[in-house]
Order: sequence, then C-alpha cells, then structure tokens
Amino acid sequence: MYRSSHVIVKKICTAAVLFLIALPVFAQEIGVQLYSFRKQLPGNVPAMLEKISKMGIKELEGGDSYGLPVDEFKSLLKKNNLKVVSVGADFQQLAKNPQAAVDLAKTYGAKYVVVFWIPHTDVFTIDDAKNAVTVFNAAGKHLKENGISLCYHPHGYEFGAYGEGTLFDYLAQNMNPAYANFEMDVFWVKHPGQDPVALLEKYPRRFPLMHLKDRKPGTAGNQKGHADVETNVVLGSGDVGIAAIMKAAKKAGVKHYFIEDESSRSVEQVPLSLAYLTLLK
Repeated sequence: MYRSSHVIVKKICTAAVLFLIALPVFAQEIGVQLYSFRKQLPGNVPAMLEKISKMGIKELEGGDSYGLPVDEFKSLLKKNNLKVVSVGADFQQLAKNPQAAVDLAKTYGAKYVVVFWIPHTDVFTIDDAKNAVTVFNAAGKHLKENGISLCYHPHGYEFGAYGEGTLFDYLAQNMNPAYANFEMDVFWVKHPGQDPVALLEKYPRRFPLMHLKDRKPGTAGNQKGHADVETNVVLGSGDVGIAAIMKAAKKAGVKHYFIEDESSRSVEQVPLSLAYLTLLK
C-alpha cells in the first residue's frame, strides 16, 4: 500500500514541479532546514546553495558556514537570493552566554534562535522541564531585548505524562510567550503519538516556526526523540497528515515553514515535497 501511494504522489508531484518557477510568492513561503543537505554542503557549498535556490527556496534555517569564511558564505547566500531566518543554539551555551546566540543570529541576519535539544538522561523529567523553563525565560528575555526571538524545537520526549497533561504542557504553560515559544516539527509531534493539529489548536500563536517532515506509514513511534532518518518521506506520502496541518498552521499563526528531510534522498525528495505543497495551495 505504501509503495503504491508513494508512486502516485511522486507522479503528481513531478508534474507539479513544473509550476514552481511560476509561483515565486509561494516559494518564498516555504524554506528548508540546511541540515537536510548536511551530506552535500561540505563537498561543494556554492553548487549546493545554487541548487537550493533553483528548487524555489528563498528562506533557510541554518547557522553554519560549512567550512567557508562567514563573509564568503553570506556572499553566496546573497548571490542565490537566500535568506537565513533562524539559527540554532546549544542549550548549555544559551544558559551560560545568551549573547553568543544573539551574535550568531545577527551575523546571519536571522530573527530567530532555535534550541533543538534539552540535555537529559534516558527519561525527560519534570526537573529537566523546570530547568529548561528557567533557562528559556531568562535567555529569551535577553534575546528579545536584542531584537531576536527564541524558540524551542521539541523532539518527542517532552510528551511524557505529567499532572493532567504532559511535560510539554508544563513547558508551554510556564515559558513566557513574550520571551520563548516553539518550533513545531510535525514528525516529532506525530512520532510520540500526539496530534499536530490538536496541539496547534491548543496553543495558538506559540509556534511561529514549523518543520515540515513526513513519516513512512507503518513506522513505530516512541517518546525517545530518535528515529531512523530513512523513515522521512516526500511530504504528502506519509502518515503525519500534512494537508490538515497546513490549514491549522495558518490559523495558528505559523510564520515560517522549513522542510527538513533527514533521509539520504533529500536532494530528490525536497523538490517533490515543494511540489506537493504547491498542489495544496
């Protein structure tokens, strides 16, 4: 069943790719997380950035220059009409030196800083969550004073039960929305058994950023924050429910979308994912 549906989506998406060049407004709305091309970029940064631009991408999530001098990397971004919207930050560094995150964001002209992981042992606990709230509220205040917005990207381990809800609920209810919000990765909401649409509806305006990622049907989920990267499939061919999520995301106030495809097929799949999103529009 999966193989058959994937073939159908691929055919439809391949045809829709032809329309991407004629839809510049749409292309500006969907960006890419450069981690999707972590294998390709170090080998030839200029060629890969040009390829990304030719896909119709305008916005990036990044923060690395892949071995090039930063000024040279930024020149290549400008040449290819690419803009860095958000950069990543290490949790421990953010706790000790939030100014470093401000400096990195300003270096690339980014308006958002995203933390992708909260350090913890095998199980994420309420103590981990409380410490994260303290760090995010303090660092987020400093970032806001410098014109930068802070977001945290959950990875699934935050959905363990706590009180009448989950540890994610604790984070959302205790992180000051004036200083710290979230980047939803729809795969990492689905994978631990949650509903991305329901979460967007429960916490509107708390997800200014979103990672778009689909999951191969039949993949077993978990709350560990880990999964086989090869379960990342073309948007619309998996079981995450991208079409419904896109409708809910618009209502919930998501401002920037980034395709993140961690599979070994990302160069082939990202254009197909873009084409699928064009069909939705």
